[in-house]
Amino acid sequence: MKIKNLLRNPKLVIYCLVLMVAHNGYLMLSPVLHRVIDNAPQRLDDFHSWHDALGFLAAMDIPRFMIGLVLLCMAFTLLMRTRIAWFSSVLLLLCIVVANAFILKAHHSQVLYSLITIGALLFHWRHFDKHSLGSTTIFAMISILSLLGYGMLGTLYLGDQFTPPVKDLSTAFYFVIVCMSTVGFGDISPHTTVARMFTLTVIILGITIFAASVASIAGSLISHNIQRIFKGRFSHVERKNHYIVAGSSSLAQSVRQGLTDTGGIVTVVCYPGQRASFPADTDVIEGDPSSTAILAHAGAAKARYIVALMDNDADNAFVVLAAKEAGGGDTRTIALVHDSQNMSKIKRVHPDGILSLQQLGSDILVRTLNGDTVGDSLHPDIFFSSTRPADTP
Repeated sequence: MKIKNLLRNPKLVIYCLVLMVAHNGYLMLSPVLHRVIDNAPQRLDDFHSWHDALGFLAAMDIPRFMIGLVLLCMAFTLLMRTRIAWFSSVLLLLCIVVANAFILKAHHSQVLYSLITIGALLFHWRHFDKHSLGSTTIFAMISILSLLGYGMLGTLYLGDQFTPPVKDLSTAFYFVIVCMSTVGFGDISPHTTVARMFTLTVIILGITIFAASVASIAGSLISHNIQRIFKGRFSHVERKNHYIVAGSSSLAQSVRQGLTDTGGIVTVVCYPGQRASFPADTDVIEGDPSSTAILAHAGAAKARYIVALMDNDADNAFVVLAAKEAGGGDTRTIALVHDSQNMSKIKRVHPDGILSLQQLGSDILVRTLNGDTVGDSLHPDIFFSSTRPADTP
């Protein structure tokens, strides 16, 4: 049972996937790194040209090194749980499988390990559902820098196979930029089949990476601005006689879904970066749920209920306090209590109702053990502890 519970922990699953992806990258890098450590000092001591310095590398060592390096970078970006990092990792692992199986003739165990990692990523794809401009920008920068490194190293490695020969870093950098931008001045041209094939890979990868990077970044910006424009203009029409759910916990997601299914109008208020926890058509306001201004923007003055379903009791108390200030005369508040020991503290902020799942479960279990019927006889008072103060004479 403990093992099953650990496997159901999303954070632990993501950490395991990150380590597996990073280990695959290291397996690609390690042979090249060992060869560099063994040969580079001698070559650099007697340095005459870049071609001589890189001559100890095999033909596939440079792309192998770059794939491993990029995969290590993608492993760390997986911690952000973004879909683009997940997709890039799967694509690179497929490249590793093809390279190890058909080109490098690596051990079958390495190919099998990469396939297992791909299977694990595909099985847990739901954990990587976030989209952010920051992760997209990181992906674009890693892709462009990796292609620059691959192109420059490959150009210097094949330096004598170009006309005129490429023998320095600045010329290699110039040639790669010209290829990536598909300008094609023609002042440097490959004259062997290997050099031509290498140049084609730089051109194709350059077009692909540049187009994908621009589309990803521009798409995120345009989508975000369109959503902000439409929400800003039209969402206030719907925020009347509605429910405000504060938080992005599993309970908050379930409550929002239940209210929506029964025809209720729901506005979710959650911290920035938590929008992805809800469906795309959800009315979500990102900000501090305990902020009076944020709740006012969510239409607290015209809301039926403001339900505080944050991850800890202190935040729920602050949400209730802000709701008292921003809400209207008919707006009621309900606060979730995680720890029954905090019940008295939550009551001090006077929410209209308190939901304690711990107390609720205890009451239902006691009724069941005593043989009482648990059904329609359950009264709402069992679920909610009213804290509304009595009217003074």
